[in-house]
Amino acid sequence: MVRIGILTISDRASRGEYEDASGDAIETWLTRAITSPWSSDRRIVPDGIEPVRSALTSLCDRDHADLILTTGGTGPAPRDLTPEAMQMVIERELPGFGELMRRVSLETVPTAILSRQMAGTRGHTLIVNLPGKPASIDVCLDAVFPAIPYCLDLIGAGRIDTDPHVCGAFRPS
Repeated sequence: MVRIGILTISDRASRGEYEDASGDAIETWLTRAITSPWSSDRRIVPDGIEPVRSALTSLCDRDHADLILTTGGTGPAPRDLTPEAMQMVIERELPGFGELMRRVSLETVPTAILSRQMAGTRGHTLIVNLPGKPASIDVCLDAVFPAIPYCLDLIGAGRIDTDPHVCGAFRPS
């Protein structure tokens, strides 16, 4: 069974001031797209380098997540430090993920250029930073998820199969 961490990064959500709609959006998208067995480990942490770094390291090293999808903390505001925490955790950056997410997001909102989403690997875990807005999460997952199952294969993580009507995962023949 593939283990997927869903990490919401938000001061207000971590204090219980509003519902974690972004984490819900990720889980809903995954439920539609993935056909193989998987389980989610959802967590909410406040903005800042240390809470994000600690949660990512724990999900990778202790809980052996195959895939971690984060939401939030990727903008230019002073407390948006998810990319800085990611740099401390990942062993290899995969810049194409961030490039593609910004490109497809620019088709709907001009402020997508302010986004600092990225992706990278740590051991057998792929980590992808998604935006914090639920509608943008769907746009970004639709764009990048076709490459995720093969990436997981390449890094020795668990196998994900998808519903081709939702997400046509690409694996070379």
